[in-house]
Amino acid sequence: MTSPMVRRSGNQSSQSKEPKKGNLLPLGTRRFGAWAVEITLVAVSGLVPFGLGVYANSRSDIERIPLNPVLVLTERAIARPLALPVSYSIRYVSWPTNFLWTIALLTPITISSWQLYLLSKTGSTIPKRWFGVRVVNHEGTPPGLGSIVVREVLGRWTVPISVAYLLWRYSFVFPHLSVFTFLALLMVLGEGMGWPAQRKRRAFHDCLAGTYTIDAKEQLQRGTEPGISTSSKIPTPGNVIQRNPNFTLFLVGLTSMIAVLSTLVSTQIYVQTQESNRRTEQINSQKFLALITKINSTSDSSNKERENAILALGGLNDRQSIKFLVDLLVQETDPTTVDKVQQALINAGLPTIPELKRMNQFLADQLKSVGNSPMRESKQRQLILNQQAINKVLAVYRGKIKDVDLSNTQLGTKGFAQDLFFKLVLEKSDLSGVIFKGANLNQANFQGSRFRGVGEDGRWDTYDDAIADLNQVELKQANFTDANLSRVSMNKSDLSRATLNRANLSNARLMGANLSSTQLVGSDLRGTILENASLTGADISDSQLTGANLYAANLNRASAIGTQLSHANLTKTNWQGADLSESYLDHANLSNANLSVARLTGAVFRSAKLENANLRNADLSRADLRGANVAGADFQGAILSTAKQDPGDQFVQTPDLDSQAAIIQGVDFSEAKNLDRNQLAFICTQGGIHSRCP
Repeated sequence: MTSPMVRRSGNQSSQSKEPKKGNLLPLGTRRFGAWAVEITLVAVSGLVPFGLGVYANSRSDIERIPLNPVLVLTERAIARPLALPVSYSIRYVSWPTNFLWTIALLTPITISSWQLYLLSKTGSTIPKRWFGVRVVNHEGTPPGLGSIVVREVLGRWTVPISVAYLLWRYSFVFPHLSVFTFLALLMVLGEGMGWPAQRKRRAFHDCLAGTYTIDAKEQLQRGTEPGISTSSKIPTPGNVIQRNPNFTLFLVGLTSMIAVLSTLVSTQIYVQTQESNRRTEQINSQKFLALITKINSTSDSSNKERENAILALGGLNDRQSIKFLVDLLVQETDPTTVDKVQQALINAGLPTIPELKRMNQFLADQLKSVGNSPMRESKQRQLILNQQAINKVLAVYRGKIKDVDLSNTQLGTKGFAQDLFFKLVLEKSDLSGVIFKGANLNQANFQGSRFRGVGEDGRWDTYDDAIADLNQVELKQANFTDANLSRVSMNKSDLSRATLNRANLSNARLMGANLSSTQLVGSDLRGTILENASLTGADISDSQLTGANLYAANLNRASAIGTQLSHANLTKTNWQGADLSESYLDHANLSNANLSVARLTGAVFRSAKLENANLRNADLSRADLRGANVAGADFQGAILSTAKQDPGDQFVQTPDLDSQAAIIQGVDFSEAKNLDRNQLAFICTQGGIHSRCP
């Protein structure tokens, strides 16, 4: 291929040898500079509103609303190919964040589209004009929109990034995103440099679109427009077809033949498959009728033959057999027969779950409708038999139950008679991906079980991780000791009096959840979202809540001894009467929090935000408040030291006042509220700052 030839006049050729002040930089350098500015404009247009949105979301005094659905879909579309974790639960952000993040999505698209339009119509974007660079076609005119889309969208970005993605996705470095970023940058830069073998390097995107990047400043100084001789025209697919009509007809005929053969083969395979399925169904129907005859109570079959027929039904593994077994389970009263039916359902495997779920919901509705009538106990027994069957199937096929749907099922005893009791037991089971949404799992035992697993790629924290759905589930008194609930969504679930000691709840979502009187000793709750959750009377001692979000959560009378709450969002939380002794709250946001009557002895509040916090009658002895912001905080009756300071000596330095005193060196109490004389004396003598100190 040849580049466009620039026409020159005679006097211009002599002048061209003189150095030009505007062309001190080589064309390649100016091309790169223009491209860098274009990318910077697009990136800044998105990063600035995104950063402002992050800041607005960190503010505690702004109303929160669900994240824009467009942003949710965009997040998921990006997360999947890049193997990033993605949450399918509702996210709540501040309303300015919603607006700013939407702007951050739309602005780069708008600027990119505008640059493409300018490039197609004038051959230059504004940065290209600054650097004296212009893009033209082989006729020396602006390329047009079609060529620019091929050049920029396909050649410059899609092809190099696709190559980088394939190299990254199917290599041992997947899913390390930094490696993909490096490969993508390398491919984009390499593509723009052109092929080294060319006499005059030309970028791949220019070759693909039939365009040329030329020196616009030199062209303007010479006062002529570039032109291309007819001999230098680029071969196009249209020219090739015109020159080789026989070859074109051959390709069309070959393609048509392949399409016809593929259709015939596909049709034959489909017909044979349907015929095979029909024959199988016919044979199973005949077997089903024969077995039903033996199982029928009016038949002359012995108990042994009847039991064998029940087990044989489980081996048919078709829908009508499973439905019959599920119905038979709740009709039988003989314990031996019931056991055989459950065994047959286990043999049939996971396909029984939908029918068992249907019967479970039907019996639960019937139980509600009968009230306290004499039929209630009978319905309860039937429901328990159904629950036992579900439990056994799940226990046998643990680890293979991904995406099993048990939503809105009744798998806990609620209002049952004292002698009727069922407890779901799935200890040390792999329940990754199971859907429990809206189910009743009260008193269930999930000790050591896992509710999250790797997907098909075999790697953690990627888009296809199998994560159970525990939203709006009743889990009262459930046992999750040592369970893995990382990234699991449990929004608005009832976990009151449940046991979650040493459980992994990192990055889980428990917005609006009820964790009253729940045991969470030694649990991992780093990055967990507990907005508006109730933890009244809960024990979170020795737990890790670093970076957790407890906005407006209620922790009244909670025990948090030695708990890690560094960098946590505790805005508007209620800790009234709670025990936070020896806890770590450095860099935590406790703005507008209620810490009245709380025990805060030995707690670390370094660089914490305590603006407008309620610290009335709180015990702050031995607490470390260095670097904390206490503007507007209410210290009425708060204990800063257990020792008594004589108000008459309030400005006398007493170095060894008390080993139980709060550490307040450099803390500004000027805007704190309701400080009494003793507190002021302590502040002034222990290195605190106040306008009334000398």
